[in-house]
Amino acid sequence: MKSAKSSISAAALAALLLAGGAVSCGTEESPGMSPAAAVAKAAKNTEEISSLRYRMKGQVPQQGRIEAEASMRMKPSVAMSMKMTALDQGEQGTVELRLVDKAMYIGGGAAMAKEMDGKSWMKFDLSALGAGKELNQLGAAGQADRNPAQETAILTGAKDVEKVGTEKVDGVETTHYSGTVTLDEFRDSLKDEDKATRERREKSLDQYEKMGVDKLTMDMWVDGDDRTKQFRMRGDADGGPLDVTITFLDVNEPVEIAAPPADEVTDLAEMMEQSGA
Repeated sequence: MKSAKSSISAAALAALLLAGGAVSCGTEESPGMSPAAAVAKAAKNTEEISSLRYRMKGQVPQQGRIEAEASMRMKPSVAMSMKMTALDQGEQGTVELRLVDKAMYIGGGAAMAKEMDGKSWMKFDLSALGAGKELNQLGAAGQADRNPAQETAILTGAKDVEKVGTEKVDGVETTHYSGTVTLDEFRDSLKDEDKATRERREKSLDQYEKMGVDKLTMDMWVDGDDRTKQFRMRGDADGGPLDVTITFLDVNEPVEIAAPPADEVTDLAEMMEQSGA
């Protein structure tokens, strides 16, 4: 069980960190509006998103190349589903994550079933987090239930935001913005925000600090409906380069996510308790 569990744990952590990754709502660049103002308006618009769906591709520290597709609902209750493949991890590199009713399910398919008496899903209750370091790492709960659109706000701290030009993304005409920001610059930019906004946006920094990233280069492509069609973030982390591109598919569309069949699930907390871990 150890090898499968370790692989699934690492892949799940990477996926959950990125689930809190950079997808945004739209912006409208009025005549005379500066790129910085347009980005700030986009960041503000992200805070009321009720659901979203996106594709992700790139490279993350330690895990290498990844591809994923995810759906998330923030209202009326939080739920998330992500299918991710770590392309450099071989047979055990594909995982599916589901967050339903405050329980996280990690599916490893046939690779996990071989090690888990035929059961292809692990479950743990997020309320059990804190029982041990390993469970906290596996859950990464603070990332799983946060609106991923809020990462857009980091770009508001950049002092060099510019309009790069117009480009087609998946056949859609978009306006491309770009900027570079350090985490300290982003924190400093929050000093005039209200307390709730400041605390919400500061949480976006946690994942990058844990990876050892202190500066991010960010790109955003906004389509004609004033929504971000694509987003890219790049940085140097302790475990290697971070370079992820997210293609935005839709927002505020119905998202229904169900727990896996009970007979295919092993409860991780119960398994660890029984083994004395």
